[in-house]
Amino acid sequence: MDKKLQEELKVKLEEERNSIQKELESFASEDPNLKHNWDAKYPNREDGDKDEEADEVQEYDNMLSLEHSLELKLKDVNNALEKITEGKYGICEKCGKEIEEERLKAAPEARFHLKCNGN
Repeated sequence: MDKKLQEELKVKLEEERNSIQKELESFASEDPNLKHNWDAKYPNREDGDKDEEADEVQEYDNMLSLEHSLELKLKDVNNALEKITEGKYGICEKCGKEIEEERLKAAPEARFHLKCNGN
């Protein structure tokens, strides 16, 4: 892979990591006991009635789903950044072939090339 492209993708990955972490920090806190794990904060409003409590439960459920999705994305981004450092970036985890540049430009955290991703 071209070093210039790899550097561009590294910058893109770092920006994505910062963006994801910022979004997670807006409604969750990092678990001090479990690396790369976040805990959504329960939206506890004081003196709420049953309707407000039901809304809190629904809001919390939505935050848990978003938290999980963002954690997975962050894991892939961090994994890609580690691969760049190790000199293993852009290699399909399934078959060992190079991942298409177009795919990496669209999704720099990609772990598989197009053929292996569908299987």
